[in-house]
Amino acid sequence: MLSQLMTLFGFFALVLVSVYWVNRAVILFDRLIADGHSANVFLEFTALSLPNVIRMVMPMAAFAAAVYVTNRLSNDSELTVMQATGFGPWRLARPVAVFGLVLAGLMSVLTLFLVPASLAQLRLREAEISGSVSARLLREGVFLHPAAGVTFYIRDITETGELQDVFLSDRRNEGRSLTYTASSAFLLRDTEGPRLVMIQGMAQTYERESQRLATTYFQDLSYDISALITGSTAKLKIENVPTALLLTQTEEMAKLSRVDLARARDELHGRFQQPLLCIVAALIGFSTLLVGGFSRFGVGRQIIGAIFLLVVIKMVESAVTGPVRANPALWPLIYLPTVAGLAVSALMLHIAARPARRKRPRLREVAA
Repeated sequence: MLSQLMTLFGFFALVLVSVYWVNRAVILFDRLIADGHSANVFLEFTALSLPNVIRMVMPMAAFAAAVYVTNRLSNDSELTVMQATGFGPWRLARPVAVFGLVLAGLMSVLTLFLVPASLAQLRLREAEISGSVSARLLREGVFLHPAAGVTFYIRDITETGELQDVFLSDRRNEGRSLTYTASSAFLLRDTEGPRLVMIQGMAQTYERESQRLATTYFQDLSYDISALITGSTAKLKIENVPTALLLTQTEEMAKLSRVDLARARDELHGRFQQPLLCIVAALIGFSTLLVGGFSRFGVGRQIIGAIFLLVVIKMVESAVTGPVRANPALWPLIYLPTVAGLAVSALMLHIAARPARRKRPRLREVAA
């Protein structure tokens, strides 16, 4: 039974990860490739996002595997045979519990180590790429705002790298605004930083106080754009902090991440609580179907009931998030969904273990 659960878990996890990956890959591909980045950057971003995607789908895959295996054993009457030979519901639930514990261990590696490290690296790479020239400036037919008070537009980019019909508006100075238009331009790099060399254009300077407009025509003009493409620094986020630091230096990491102590504790204990949901999901899927027993009409109602119970557990998880993030002393509530899920599973197994009470027909006295 355990081998069947692991095999089906691998199948459902692969399907769910593929669905999540395709949705994210489309967004990444459109954003990165359109900005002029190579396919290697796209693959790097996709790989860095995979640990977090796997973390999200593991409880759902565990639930689907438990429901599928239990349903198949019930349809093949194998559960009925095992129960007839003396295996009670609690004994039958042992492989499912071991299955959940194995997945919880695997998910702990993700939540405690791999996910924070991958998110931190992803955040760093996003900051680096956002500061590149191609990501900030080289986009055709779009009015860009690479910095506050700056508008940049390019009609077309030729195969040789020539920028055609360039428009640049610089309003960062409160006293005056500068507007440049040029028929063509080139991006160059020198020792002082990147520059935009505009060819055959016009520069307009508008003085706000005197309301005077000065116009200058030029054959070529060099404009320093280093301030427009400076990459934003990767700010530390609480989700990216390593678990060891978050566990030993909670208050310090909260200050560095610019969050309160309650939010930091919620993130810390959430990393320990999320793997436990794999155990809960597997046991709920198994115990709910076990209550119905064998039926020639299938276990459709039990499957719907198991899904409903799983939704209730997620609702409990959402309900405790607000109070926990508001009061750091309420961090034990983070584990309430796990406790509730285990209690529901134990109740279902207890009901399944009770023998069916059938009313015996009363014998009527027959007059002699």
